[in-house]
Amino acid sequence: MKRFAILFLMAAAASAAAFCVPGVASADEVKMVAVITTIDIAGSDATTATVTLKDTKTDAVVTVIVNDDMTLDKFKDHRIVPGDEIRLKYEVRDGKNISKYFRKTAGC
Repeated sequence: MKRFAILFLMAAAASAAAFCVPGVASADEVKMVAVITTIDIAGSDATTATVTLKDTKTDAVVTVIVNDDMTLDKFKDHRIVPGDEIRLKYEVRDGKNISKYFRKTAGC
């Protein structure tokens, strides 16, 4: 009976460990800190904006599409403007860089 209890506890611990493995980030997700060079809000409905950024580490120019309503409101209110330093995450979908996280480094 002790052997059965020990085997049961070991199996339970192994299955619990399998569920507690940390998630792996998507290979297409990119994190960076960059400076905004331009912001183009699309159309009168303003449901998307195209933002051009310059990476602070590599000086690479990256264009990101922003769909987040809160961030779009900050663009409209001029709380986020060209020249601001941004911390962002984006993923590549169908060859387009879609923003997942877009915040000022100094806070907003």
